[in-house]
Amino acid sequence: MTEYLLFPGRHHVLTRFQGEFLRRFADETVVWAVTSANHHMTKRNPVGFDRRQAAIERFSVLEGIRSIVVGVVDTRPTDDFAEVTVKAIEAGTDDLVRLTPANTMVACSTPEVSKLYEQLGYDVIGVEPPGVARPWDVLLKIAEGNDQWRQPAHPATVDVFERYGLDAQITRCVNDPVVGDDGGLTTTRDYKTYADAFEDAADRKWQQIKDFVRPGRILDIGCATGATLQLVDADPRFHESDLIGVEVARHLYAECVHKKEQGLFDNPNVYFYQRSMLGSAVFPPRSIHSTLPLALTHEIWSYADGSRPETVQRFADALFAHTAPDGVWINSDVCGPAEPDRPVVLRLDDSDGTNPDGVTELESLDDPASYVRQLSTRARFFQFAHDFRRNAKVPFEYDVRQGDLVLRLADAMDFLTRKDYVDNWLSETHEQFCGLDFAGWSAVAERAGFTIDPASKAWRNDWVIDNRIAPVASITTPDGDPIDWPDTHQLLVARR
Repeated sequence: MTEYLLFPGRHHVLTRFQGEFLRRFADETVVWAVTSANHHMTKRNPVGFDRRQAAIERFSVLEGIRSIVVGVVDTRPTDDFAEVTVKAIEAGTDDLVRLTPANTMVACSTPEVSKLYEQLGYDVIGVEPPGVARPWDVLLKIAEGNDQWRQPAHPATVDVFERYGLDAQITRCVNDPVVGDDGGLTTTRDYKTYADAFEDAADRKWQQIKDFVRPGRILDIGCATGATLQLVDADPRFHESDLIGVEVARHLYAECVHKKEQGLFDNPNVYFYQRSMLGSAVFPPRSIHSTLPLALTHEIWSYADGSRPETVQRFADALFAHTAPDGVWINSDVCGPAEPDRPVVLRLDDSDGTNPDGVTELESLDDPASYVRQLSTRARFFQFAHDFRRNAKVPFEYDVRQGDLVLRLADAMDFLTRKDYVDNWLSETHEQFCGLDFAGWSAVAERAGFTIDPASKAWRNDWVIDNRIAPVASITTPDGDPIDWPDTHQLLVARR
């Protein structure tokens, strides 16, 4: 006779079969080790721990079993997973529950996990035999839109899912074309570097857009670490406004929540959501007064599901739908040159680094950033072309003529504006900065129904040109005539 039955798992869905199974252990306390408890709104973990716990508690009442629920934070794959879980239960119960092989049996149907507990001396029994729908099978039915998921699901799960709309949330998460399994845009992004860059640029961007922001409900899409909303919060004009941040990347969303918990916002009406707004309406019609997607629209273009023009148009249409009368969408981002298809000759420095004979498959390296960092500007071009074609799925065509590179102006600028992003090279080569020029983005806004404010403009980041590009690169016409460096950024103020 044992005292505890340890039931580890993510437990997004509870099933009727699990109810029948656990009734056999009415004399034991079931310890639910809910793994990945710090994850939600990701493909791998679409349901938050609080909702999972609510369903487990309701399940326990309906089935007449005694349960203890403990959240276990996500860990990288490790052979110590079973030991880590047992220690997390001790910590999560203030040492009230101490599981040992003498007082605990483990219920688990995953062979790899079962083996880890057996190695610690625990007796392990399987839960779902072959032919029985497992929880993840039920979750995938939900994602497919198959309403038959309710049949194998336990009434506790059905109740909680219906009350909180979790079936729709699961469908969005699992089918999202942008977000990866663990809530990031790419698996190679260094979020520390990414977050630092947003923090450093926040004040400069705020100075550019602040005079166009309207009080009311202010929405920052792709809010990163919430740095821009901190600046909005500090402006007395908006002390009675609602400040809303939406961030899809789990790592950045967590930092936003952490800032709020630390009391870094004076305004009590600050709210953060982890969700994707790619082409879908999220807020009620005509409910948002200012929308601030800073450095975001090129990502909407880059990670489009299918046709890029259609995806960015759906996004703009959704923004127009939620914008209140006299409201504004302020788009501060990169953009392509006004003559994207113009052929140019690009000359690059090859003396500022190494020049290997060919390109390298960076995914095979332990430290891709160090490898790219030691390449010359010219060598980086060829590495960029290789990675950009594959990751961003763009043609990026060029010819080499007497050592010079002949290509489209937009493609030249896509390389030149990204060549120094070595810390996030593989991630950044998924994105196309120059997919649309300023006129193209303006047309997208106008088709959605917006009116373009006269203050809108394309502009050139001369600091980047003077310090990063011009010292190592030059562009001319095919006849050798010099060409001015084109615009690199846009400020688009679109009003309803």
